Amino acid sequence: MFNSFVSYLESIKMRDPAPRSRWEILLYPGVWALVLHRLAHWLYQGELYFLARIVNHFSRFLTSIDIHPGAKIGRNFFVDHGFVVIGETACIGDNVTLYQCSTLGGTDPSNGIGGKRHPTLCDGVIVGSGAQILGPIEIGENARVGANAVVTRDVEKNAVMVGIPARSIHEDAAASKVEKPKTEFVPYGTPCDDCQDPNLQDLQALHTEIDALKEKIASFMMSQKAGLSENSDKNLPMVNPNQIRLDKKDDKGSSAE
Repeated sequence: MFNSFVSYLESIKMRDPAPRSRWEILLYPGVWALVLHRLAHWLYQGELYFLARIVNHFSRFLTSIDIHPGAKIGRNFFVDHGFVVIGETACIGDNVTLYQCSTLGGTDPSNGIGGKRHPTLCDGVIVGSGAQILGPIEIGENARVGANAVVTRDVEKNAVMVGIPARSIHEDAAASKVEKPKTEFVPYGTPCDDCQDPNLQDLQALHTEIDALKEKIASFMMSQKAGLSENSDKNLPMVNPNQIRLDKKDDKGSSAE
């Protein structure tokens, strides 16, 4: 048990270079919140709900982190700084990191009957500060949720989600889906590279496609003028420029005459 606790402290030190020793980590509110949650969850499983709530409220008063006693949390869970809310039916895997002011919130059941209404975070997920993950959705392994993102749909593994509503950044998406999980730790779950805005990436892809089409049309027109078809697409028919006309409702004009 002592070795596992030391391993837990080391996992925090790997994600946060600020502490100079393990003793400093023992002062972290996220560590105290997790320890008290283990006790509250044990009471909750024993159906001692009122006592579990007392421990929960004491933990919230002490750490500013509100974790419902019913939430299921795996190994090496780390809340950096605090001010985090985790709902009753939330499920959190191993090596998950949450930054300040993030929420694992639930949807209000329309029939008034409680059930699975909070998100599930798989192993290695990083949730940036201010991010809101809402509803009974699943965040895949090693996914990153950027700062202030609002996630209301399932997220694939290794995805990077940013924006409101959250959208996936198109960084080698095909490769990330298939093989190598991301091993590097991304603080706050937010990449700081130059072009990480999904809207800008879509616009750049559109501009690239338009430029390619312009080059293709220019090559085709050059081959038409030269009377050659070698550089044009084989499936494209030969076009006589004299036969090209714009349809400006000539029928109506001729009938008026």
